[in-house]
Amino acid sequence: MSVWPARVCSVALVLAAAGPPPAADARASSAPQGAVTPAELGAAIDDLGRLDYHTRMTAGRTVRRAPAAMAVRALIDAATSHVDGYVRYRALVLLSGFNDPRARDVMEASLGDRNDRLRAVAYAYFEHHPDRTIVPLLVAALDKETSEFVRPALTRALAAYGNEPAARAALLPLVERGRDFFRSAVIEALGDDKAAWAVDAVDRVARLDGPLRTVAALALGRIGDRRSLATLAGLQREVSEAEQPEVAAAICLLGVNCGSHVDFVVRTLRFGIEHPGYQELVRASAHALGEIAVADHPDVASTLFDLGVPARDPARAPIALAAGTIAIRNTPLVLKVLEPRADLDGAVLLLRDAFDMLEEDYEEERFYATVRRAYWQAPEGSMTRQVTEALIQRLEF
Repeated sequence: MSVWPARVCSVALVLAAAGPPPAADARASSAPQGAVTPAELGAAIDDLGRLDYHTRMTAGRTVRRAPAAMAVRALIDAATSHVDGYVRYRALVLLSGFNDPRARDVMEASLGDRNDRLRAVAYAYFEHHPDRTIVPLLVAALDKETSEFVRPALTRALAAYGNEPAARAALLPLVERGRDFFRSAVIEALGDDKAAWAVDAVDRVARLDGPLRTVAALALGRIGDRRSLATLAGLQREVSEAEQPEVAAAICLLGVNCGSHVDFVVRTLRFGIEHPGYQELVRASAHALGEIAVADHPDVASTLFDLGVPARDPARAPIALAAGTIAIRNTPLVLKVLEPRADLDGAVLLLRDAFDMLEEDYEEERFYATVRRAYWQAPEGSMTRQVTEALIQRLEF
């Protein structure tokens, strides 16, 4: 059985602060951007830490719609000095969304903060905002960062600097050493960053019987080195029925007989949906299709939505997670896939279910930003406008 991806397990945490379209959900805000007053902004920032979900979401929308100059200053103050630690965390996430150069210094200072959530946001920020001067700080953090909540974000950040010798030297031993959960995060990150320099170490993990072999197999597929085919073909003959879909996905990602492997995984998912009691197959096959779709396979993403929209729990949850993972890792692909759908509302609700489970605030904020930007760039009356407006309404951002 595979370890569920650390990216999904971790509670990690950008971007354009554009306001909602005029036709967006009235609960978001019908006021034009810039209508938020300083008093309203201050109250909204305080509300970011409220227990009530709707209050927190409304507060976030108010902050995003405030004038940038006013919002950035208030968010910096909140992220660095608010008495509520959760407000500091949410303020830091929202600050990153304004793309203000001052955010970089606040993020660097947060790397050493005692608040786990702030450190996780800062690591995620430097994963997506390359800065070679940060590498020594990231390497040094490996010796003391033991939080299951934070360490996966740290290793993902380091993997993004794979061209730096210090980052490589720090990460490579962690592929084969340490707790499985942390090793899973390292291996997955190396796959996402196509770290060809780590392929031999990842290959050795894939050859070992244990909970990490399908994580390693998928990483080999994402890295894309054809030398891995022999290992993956061997796994296909050895692994259990529940592991077969992910190994098939890995071989597809190498570009080998992708059509037949996709067909196998789709048939497996259909079987699991139609026959209660095969939830493990549903999880593995939905995850496998999600991995393939992220690598720019719109037809595979469409199939996931086809199967997920009418599905009911327990099968629906893992399909929704796979669709949501595609959305945050390849947002343009999802927007393209949603445009021709006659069941757009159902597809968007599937994503809403996914985001409720994923709890990846930083990555979701990146998704929201891309959607908002796509809305404003699309011609009025276009399908892109309709899709992005539906997402804004249903996902309430």
